[in-house]
Amino acid sequence: MSGGPEVLVAGKWSVGEGAPITAIDPYTEKTLAAIPTASAGQVREAVAAARRATTEGAWARLSATDRSRLLHRVVDVLDRDRLLLADIVTAETGSPITLSTMLQVEPMLEHLAWYADAAARGPRGGYEQGLPLRGDVSTSILVREPIGVVAALTPYNAPLVTAAWKVGGALAAGCAAILLPSPRAALTSLAWARLVCEADLPEGAFSFLIGEAPVGQALTESEDVDMVTFTGSNAVGRQVMRQAAGTFKRLVLELGGKSPNIVLPGVDIDAVAGPSALRFLRNAGQTCGATTRTFVPRADYEEFVQATRDFLPSVVVGDPSDPRTVVGPLISAEHRERVEGYVDRALAAGGVLEAGGGRPAQEHGFFLNPTVIGGVTNDSEIARDELFGPVGVVIPYDDLDSAVAMANDSRYGLSANVWGPPPEAVKVARRIRSGTVNVNGGNGGLRPDAPFGGYRQSGIGREAGEEGFLEFFEPKQLQVPLR
Repeated sequence: MSGGPEVLVAGKWSVGEGAPITAIDPYTEKTLAAIPTASAGQVREAVAAARRATTEGAWARLSATDRSRLLHRVVDVLDRDRLLLADIVTAETGSPITLSTMLQVEPMLEHLAWYADAAARGPRGGYEQGLPLRGDVSTSILVREPIGVVAALTPYNAPLVTAAWKVGGALAAGCAAILLPSPRAALTSLAWARLVCEADLPEGAFSFLIGEAPVGQALTESEDVDMVTFTGSNAVGRQVMRQAAGTFKRLVLELGGKSPNIVLPGVDIDAVAGPSALRFLRNAGQTCGATTRTFVPRADYEEFVQATRDFLPSVVVGDPSDPRTVVGPLISAEHRERVEGYVDRALAAGGVLEAGGGRPAQEHGFFLNPTVIGGVTNDSEIARDELFGPVGVVIPYDDLDSAVAMANDSRYGLSANVWGPPPEAVKVARRIRSGTVNVNGGNGGLRPDAPFGGYRQSGIGREAGEEGFLEFFEPKQLQVPLR
């Protein structure tokens, strides 16, 4: 079992009253736990407790300074058990331990600390700011108030940092947050929630539920939920949007990507082939911002492919608890079969297996080898759809304008990367229609003070930074006559 009660409502932990879900270790393929889910009644109780917290409870009466102190206490508790969190996310999702530490736990702590500081100072311009006089008739005050009850729906591939974005941002603003993680990251999120509770947040400020689609639907359709912030697939994002439409609640959706990686003419191919591969291999490709479409000058295509072939044998595929591992397992057998289907169809349609491919010789685990496909066009299925696996395509281009056009010819617009001399690469980066464009790898990671989100079908709204913080507020004008 999961080791105790799984549902947090009104400041109290209780056993889920719904049907259990099973957590599977994607490396050993063994059952980790059977976890009871929340019932419809428990969902209603969580929403009601959150509403009370925002209107009449101790949470609503807390000052911004006190909220900041509480959030810093949350950071301290989570930091104390950072190694435990990294181990759990590795066991449950197959994320390699180095990745679990560097790209899951550490950014989560950094972003929560940023929100803890933001709670004290307020959003850009402060919680209140005076507007210019309107002649000699009136004056106005712009007030930013917490939006209310926030349902935070997080994914399996990045459960910790997205919890920091959604729950941290909501609490910093003075909202009440209800966290519902992906069932495939339930144990990780449960451990995180139990640690958060050690900070003694006021009753109803933070609730935690485990459940599948019906639990999520109950939250997104509830009239007492004011905002839904969701990270996940486009298919589920569409469902969330439809469900939320009935009550016109605010939505922040961070969805899929099919991000471009452009190699400019004259670039040292040996220097960028390996890093380009790593950009779509990390977390076995289960990263929404993975740059899976690489565009290379036609004259450099063969050299780039050969350099990639030479690099891939150095990529360790295996036990995610081994610090040497770069590529761990995919989340499930079903998901692996889905990714393999894309590769098989691409090859059947005339694509070329340029490097890697197939399953490694592992006794267990939902593994796929790093795979590079060539001989496809930018409008092929494998270059259009998000696979969420360790698979990339390489496409040659004849001139820079065509490279940019192909990069932007996508239903998505989440991330991108450009390799080249910084002045020229920055010019190209400005032409890419994506929410984040890295130049020469970026090397900055997920900045807590910068927004994250995408254009087009990669989502609505932003997470993190001032833009992400503002999502949790409603602006109000107070207009006062001068006489």
